[in-house]
Amino acid sequence: MAGKANGHYRAPAHDDAGELSAAAAGTLTCVPWQAMAAQVPAWDALTQVVSEPNPFFESWYLLPSLRHLGDASIHILRFEQDGKLAGLMPIVRARRYYRWPVPQLSSWLHANCFCGVPLVTRGAEAAFWRAALAWGDDHAGTGLFLHLRGIVLDGPVHAALRVVAKDQGRQVELVHAEERAMLASDLSPDAYLEASLNGKKRKELRRQANRLAEEGAVAFTRSTDDADIAPWSEAFLTLEAAGWKGKAGSALASAPGTADMFRETLAGAAARGRLERLTLTLDDRPIAMLATFLTPPGAYSYKTAFDENFARFSPGVLLQRENLKVLERSDIAWSDSCASADHPMIDHLWRERRAIGRLSVAIGGTVRRAAFRQFVRAETNRHPAGSPP
Repeated sequence: MAGKANGHYRAPAHDDAGELSAAAAGTLTCVPWQAMAAQVPAWDALTQVVSEPNPFFESWYLLPSLRHLGDASIHILRFEQDGKLAGLMPIVRARRYYRWPVPQLSSWLHANCFCGVPLVTRGAEAAFWRAALAWGDDHAGTGLFLHLRGIVLDGPVHAALRVVAKDQGRQVELVHAEERAMLASDLSPDAYLEASLNGKKRKELRRQANRLAEEGAVAFTRSTDDADIAPWSEAFLTLEAAGWKGKAGSALASAPGTADMFRETLAGAAARGRLERLTLTLDDRPIAMLATFLTPPGAYSYKTAFDENFARFSPGVLLQRENLKVLERSDIAWSDSCASADHPMIDHLWRERRAIGRLSVAIGGTVRRAAFRQFVRAETNRHPAGSPP
């Protein structure tokens, strides 16, 4: 078990012989999220050495999210190793567990945050979890367990959690799982499209492209710099709000907080070379737009929108056909669609799948863990992993 000193939590690590390795140990503190604003350089440096990229926990995304969508109850678990920032995860004391009034410690995400994997230095995954779980044991409060959302299943961070939990005799339950579309292939864009869509569908897509070209000058533009990022962001917000999301009140522009978060996030990502913008225009008017976060070796298709007045030409699909050129990038091995499971469009085009899950982890002493065991048994009996809670 980790040792406690001056409110900090030191996580022992074991080398291959099972001996304690002081060099691999680390120190974890829980700080108000506002305190991390002064640590952006160290935070950005961490993102270059993580075992799993997660743009939604990088400084340029998480800080605007917290400013516009969070509150003072949210803290950051900050893990340090050899004097350097080596791990980070936002955490909150939640009073409810979905529909149920069950308090728990939970990683913090919002509706437009599509991955919850902690940022952890490659090789420090086990040390991070030992420190985080020790902190949870000592600071459980009224929380029955630790709930982790948006975890990439069987990735290195999840694998390390399983190993640490097994070593500590700590229960970890997968309470929800789903698969979403992913792009990961050595094929060329043309070969991938041929493998994904049958001849009839490819012919229809060519027909739609030709018919669209009869309406005016069609062009695709791709940008990875920060030139004109503000007007591009505004054009995206306007395009999305004009469609069904605007009517349903779920567009980014439907609430000032999400709109401001989007503007700041794209500006921050573009300034760091973490954003690709792809636009389909008709006579210089955008009719389909896509914002993708570049986090080598992966990428995340963050947001897309299209003009529904041109739906008969499938501009969103035409844009995704062009987006297959990401397969030609040597620094990007895979792309996460960030789409819901069984998405009606992208699932037919992107053939690979990425498993994402929610995990509940035992914390605290014997009595708390026994209560958690009973609770999670009832939950999984009622809603097996893969079905909504």
